Amino acid sequence: MPYEGNCPCLSGEQYADCCGRFHRGDAEAPTAEQLMRSRYSAFVVRDEEYLLRTWHPTTRPAELGLDAGMQWRRLDILSTSRGGPLDSEGAVEFAAHYRHDGERGVQRETSRFVREGRRWYYLDGVVSG
Repeated sequence: MPYEGNCPCLSGEQYADCCGRFHRGDAEAPTAEQLMRSRYSAFVVRDEEYLLRTWHPTTRPAELGLDAGMQWRRLDILSTSRGGPLDSEGAVEFAAHYRHDGERGVQRETSRFVREGRRWYYLDGVVSG
């Protein structure tokens, strides 16, 4: 069943008009932060195909095997460095709040992104908590 309602990235927009358009392939994320937000939303809606498609080929795993018990609850963007429409690389530091097996947690990460042509890709990330 398609995801409906407000976008999980907390933009305040409807999913279909926000990250959903990237997931469907109707548009490309114009900035590293937009790609980060759309990838977070893909984790929420369990869109493994989008996650793999936006992962740089040099670091992309063969598969993800998303945990059905993981419930992503909230995304906080803590900082961004470069990653704009004219940049070729960027970084986004974020905190992703979740529940798993009844326990609450926060994944903090600084993700690195590269742009090739008109497309941004997730390269890698350093988890810090």
